[in-house]
Amino acid sequence: MKNKDGLYDEYASLVYKYLYRLTGDYDLAEELTQEVFYQALRTSDNYKGDSKVSTWLCQIAKYCWYKYLQKQSKEKHVSLEDLPDYLSDDTSPERIVLEKEGKVFLYKRIHLLNEPYREIVLLRILGELSFSEIADVMGKTENWARVTFHRAKIIMIGRGIENGG
Repeated sequence: MKNKDGLYDEYASLVYKYLYRLTGDYDLAEELTQEVFYQALRTSDNYKGDSKVSTWLCQIAKYCWYKYLQKQSKEKHVSLEDLPDYLSDDTSPERIVLEKEGKVFLYKRIHLLNEPYREIVLLRILGELSFSEIADVMGKTENWARVTFHRAKIIMIGRGIENGG
């Protein structure tokens, strides 16, 4: 990578917006943005230039987000401030179980997908990214992102799930 100096200035806003769309949390997006640029500078010699810099940085951002989620899943806890909400009357144990089973079923289906279907679905559902943003992250066209997402949905509802696409 030739120009490391202006990397943050040029791409910080894009990476932050991408991470905010994934996390829905301003502070977490800011924290992860810092981590992305740390990782990018640390591994900049690995950048081959076969994709746009923005695509490369968003891939690092996605990796940082997944790493954060893995860490959080190992450290599940409820703060004292959140305890009343966590135990509220409108959330019955049955409803919690049904919602959790639905999520588990969905994630099992997503896990069975081959790439790029899996990544498109995760970016669209978890990241709530538009097809245009997905296209930018993947280095493809918006139409490609739409068609690939549609094909992934078809595979997930049962047609072709045996072979993953």
